[in-house]
Amino acid sequence: MTLNFFKKKDISHTIAFYNIENLFDIYDDAFTRDDDLIPTAEKRWSIKRYQNKLRKIAYVIANIGKKDTQKHPVIVGLAEIENEAVLKDLVNTEHLAGLNYDFVHYNSPDERGIDVAFIYDTTVFKVAYSKTYTLELIDEFGVVDLTRDILLVSGLLEGLELHCIVNHWPSRRTGNAETEHKRIKASEKVTQIISEIKEKNPEAKIVIMGDFNDDPSSKSIKALELSHGLYNPMGTLLSQDRGTTSHRHEWNLFDQFLVTPNFFERKKNTLRYVNTNIFDEDFLKEMEGKYKGSPYRTYVGKRYKGGYSDHFPIYLILRK
Repeated sequence: MTLNFFKKKDISHTIAFYNIENLFDIYDDAFTRDDDLIPTAEKRWSIKRYQNKLRKIAYVIANIGKKDTQKHPVIVGLAEIENEAVLKDLVNTEHLAGLNYDFVHYNSPDERGIDVAFIYDTTVFKVAYSKTYTLELIDEFGVVDLTRDILLVSGLLEGLELHCIVNHWPSRRTGNAETEHKRIKASEKVTQIISEIKEKNPEAKIVIMGDFNDDPSSKSIKALELSHGLYNPMGTLLSQDRGTTSHRHEWNLFDQFLVTPNFFERKKNTLRYVNTNIFDEDFLKEMEGKYKGSPYRTYVGKRYKGGYSDHFPIYLILRK
């Protein structure tokens, strides 16, 4: 007599993060600096260009990690969202409309009016709690420096507790050294958020994602790693030929995941880390010219390119 033993098939899910480069509607917001992304501005941001951007970003989101899991991402953290209206338009595009996506979004005090957001497949992830944390920064003139809030979303993925912290840390626009203290402040804030989560549940599984405007070797990221013994799988992905965003022909890996070490526990009925990667398919790249291989952007300066974003998305695979 032959006995057949059937092992329950593991379930894999993609969690993604994508800085989508200024997803703005075409309307002027009197309370933010969005004047360059309206139809009458020099960039001539029109409804046609807006819809083209929505369609392209939606196509990308629907395909991140698909080769690994054969399905769309269960969770996507987003950066550079203008408001709730653009998120509604995004999840209702043809590429995403049938994928059961909903979103979590809060308006932040950022001067440009850009926020982070969190979209998720409601059939797989159930939101239990969400909250934003404001970074209290002062610039060199003693003036409050308004930037993006940090977003925490907690819930159940396949019935298992999961906490996601979505970030878009202060930029390097005025120089790396001059702005480093701001990102260190952001790192300290995330450390505090993790501590708050662990006070309620020391075994909490936490995914930190975002555009940190710092590389894996930067002080802010290293400090965050050390604070809670986090694992950063991204460092090995950065090379002379690969990253998530390119500046003056040099690659950076500003877009990263960090995870709590309990994702590596070998237990039954738990969420386990599998791998992380950059979603840098050829269709997302400039195909010719001096920027060949770099992200195919919506704009370069004021010149409309009609591409996707100045960042590549990143993704992380979890298995239950």
